[in-house]
Amino acid sequence: MNFKPSTTSMALALIALSLISITSIQQDAFAQSRGMAISAIASEGSDTISVSGHTTSQITDVTFRVTSPSGNNVVAVAQVTPDAKGDFATELKISPKWVENGFYTIQAMQSIHTNSIYTLKISVEVNNGMTKETSTSESSLGVGVLGPKPTVAKGLFIKEANSIAGSDIIKIAGTTDSDSNITLKVISPNANVVVVDQFYPDSNDPMGHFVKEIKTGGPLWKQDGNYTIVAQQGDDPKYKHSIEVGIKDGVVIPEFGAIAAMILAVAIISIVAISAKSRLSIIPRY
Repeated sequence: MNFKPSTTSMALALIALSLISITSIQQDAFAQSRGMAISAIASEGSDTISVSGHTTSQITDVTFRVTSPSGNNVVAVAQVTPDAKGDFATELKISPKWVENGFYTIQAMQSIHTNSIYTLKISVEVNNGMTKETSTSESSLGVGVLGPKPTVAKGLFIKEANSIAGSDIIKIAGTTDSDSNITLKVISPNANVVVVDQFYPDSNDPMGHFVKEIKTGGPLWKQDGNYTIVAQQGDDPKYKHSIEVGIKDGVVIPEFGAIAAMILAVAIISIVAISAKSRLSIIPRY
């Protein structure tokens, strides 16, 4: 073969990059990123900062990191798990590490493996180891957690069906503006009903969130393919919504999403362009 080492290496690197990118994107099957909000409250002369917030990704822990005003030192770290509604809260205690005076940056982050989902930053002023009176918030939801919450859309919606690839647990999350019971059905690729369940949305949640876990596996899940999850309240079409989940050997398989397909397409186009320019050929020349 008449391969040039430099162009060959570049082509192989593009293929490897596309495969790595697709794998990292597929680790959390069916995740849909929508936003997070955080707030920080502290009293004048206190040694405690109360941090709370809300996220639309309930299955991923929120990690906090506090850096000094100079940005040179990490003075505190913490991690919390959101509840079923996506709410979370923690307290940050000022320690002897907080030696600098000024504004400390609190970073809240959610990530899957090395892929960041949401990242927000807020600042709190600390002088001589004590807080200044603080009430601040930041949001990627379009409205701060201290302000009015967004209204719930009319009807029932499944927001996400989350599961790690290879897991036998699927977590269904959604919203509804009706307080009637929700019927949940899972239909196999051959149209058999494999799960039927009923539950109520959280009556104490003005946003109408609901979360339900489904366990896969067993003789009813023996067929490989896309299973349809249907949530419904009554007969009104606005209160019926469905989503598909891929199952193989009774466990969840990763979804080959649009972003992954785009990455692969860019890699292929790049390889073709490099090949054309360098006369790189797959067929041996004699």
